[in-house]
Amino acid sequence: MRKDIQPTYYPEALVICSTCGTTWKTGSTVKEIRTDVCSNCHPFYTGEQRMVDTEGQVDRFYKRLQARQVQLENKKNMATAKASPNRSVIEFELGKRATDALVAAGLVTAGQFLDRLALGDQAVLEIDGFGRKSLADAKKRLRLLGYTLPEAEPVS
Repeated sequence: MRKDIQPTYYPEALVICSTCGTTWKTGSTVKEIRTDVCSNCHPFYTGEQRMVDTEGQVDRFYKRLQARQVQLENKKNMATAKASPNRSVIEFELGKRATDALVAAGLVTAGQFLDRLALGDQAVLEIDGFGRKSLADAKKRLRLLGYTLPEAEPVS
């Protein structure tokens, strides 16, 4: 066996806890050991409910959580704006004839169209140039855009 290949052993190596400052001696191949958490301050041993953040993991988690909250709030705001009663009927993309018929009848916003639709399908079908297919397309488009359609009596 070769001589002098073993590291130097220090029987009185000093261990220092960075969190609470506790020190003790142990045997090691290093003169001084620094540790982040020891048995005096670790939550498992103390029974305290506190966070031990060794590499900013808690901060990163809270940043991700905050970003998620902001994202959900933006999504909610976009959905609310998407179903605005002031939205133009031109944005429904119903086709030129159906859109022109609604504008000629004075229904230029989604709110006005929904008010007319609340009177029943027949009230909408009475608009000159606006037929059953246009009504079905308009209802489908309104549902896709997030609007809730009023309940009305069926067409006889």
